[in-house]
Amino acid sequence: MEVLAVSRKVREVQASAIHKMSALAAQIPDAVALSWARPDSPTPDHINQAAIEAIKKGLTSKYSPPPGLLELRKAIVEKLARDNNIHVTPEEVLVTTGSIEGLFAAILAVVDPGDEVLMPSPNYSTHELIVRMSSAVPVYFPTIEEEGFRLDFGALERSITKKTKAILFCNPVNPTGAVFPEEDLRKIAEIARENNLFIVVDEAYEYFTFDGAKHFCIGSIPEVKDRVIENFTFTKTYAMTGWRIGYNVASLEIMEHMMKTHTPMTICAPVVSQYAALAALKGPQDCVKEFHRHYLENRNLMCERLDKLGDVFSYQKPMGSYNMFPKIIAKGGENSVEFCMKLLKEAKVATTPGAPFGPTGEGHLRMSFCASKETIIEAFDRLDRYFGV
Repeated sequence: MEVLAVSRKVREVQASAIHKMSALAAQIPDAVALSWARPDSPTPDHINQAAIEAIKKGLTSKYSPPPGLLELRKAIVEKLARDNNIHVTPEEVLVTTGSIEGLFAAILAVVDPGDEVLMPSPNYSTHELIVRMSSAVPVYFPTIEEEGFRLDFGALERSITKKTKAILFCNPVNPTGAVFPEEDLRKIAEIARENNLFIVVDEAYEYFTFDGAKHFCIGSIPEVKDRVIENFTFTKTYAMTGWRIGYNVASLEIMEHMMKTHTPMTICAPVVSQYAALAALKGPQDCVKEFHRHYLENRNLMCERLDKLGDVFSYQKPMGSYNMFPKIIAKGGENSVEFCMKLLKEAKVATTPGAPFGPTGEGHLRMSFCASKETIIEAFDRLDRYFGV
């Protein structure tokens, strides 16, 4: 009997290191996790209550229109104009089943098999999986770590070939916490125009920037509106990881094709989550400010604790997101996966190896500071003991 074989494309894709490490940590009693960028804060109560009311009113049992509830898309349009300087119509907004489905819908809509998609390194590891699953080819170009992981435009331009179709990145950046300044994003826009490329941007951490760093949306540049797909999520802003709700913004021409990829994947985003998202946008925003304060305090705490481990790690202070990407300088010959496994098994601290975040990710590990302050303190107390500090 002939042996069945799953898709070669799927076989060649590596499982998520983030989820793998989190799963391994769950199997070790008393392990402390800094591996998963999942906020410890609960979803704000006014958002929960709005979802409960929508359920009680019988509003959540049927599909919404595939692009999402019109009321929600109108609220998103208002938010985009107010906070992102992006001026669109509701027809240029697509509500998605979380950020990941939105990115899949975007990439599937713009690439053909064999097309190349440029990404900075380090970069969010799931982006590479999306590109590969879309039968396109991820091509990394390095960032400049010593300058806070700033974009290397010489490397970017040398990476462009006749097969290059798009540039994909996140801003602020997961895993490094870099925030690309407006001048650099305008340079990307110029390069994309000169080379006829699409630009797909993951804006998950848009509200979490620190020390005067400003978040700027490349989609606010009128000259590239016809080639930009902006991807946003409620997950990080409102501590809504389990709700799986986000949205894409693109020109009408791109949106028409993105709907062809979105609808067969998910039909529509969960309707109960759409009502929760509407409440998030329409309700008080004090929760976002409180999350920002919490993450800033946690970032500062993690930096202070890493300073004590200066013989083990060096790091660039994150200017955004709630992740950081220390370099391992006290290895015993291990790669980043082996190093993180030793920390998990011997110190009972879960982190994420840097290798899956791009070619320059090796030799690093990712730590998330969205955990509670108590969790961070306990994790670093264990690291201090483990490394004899």
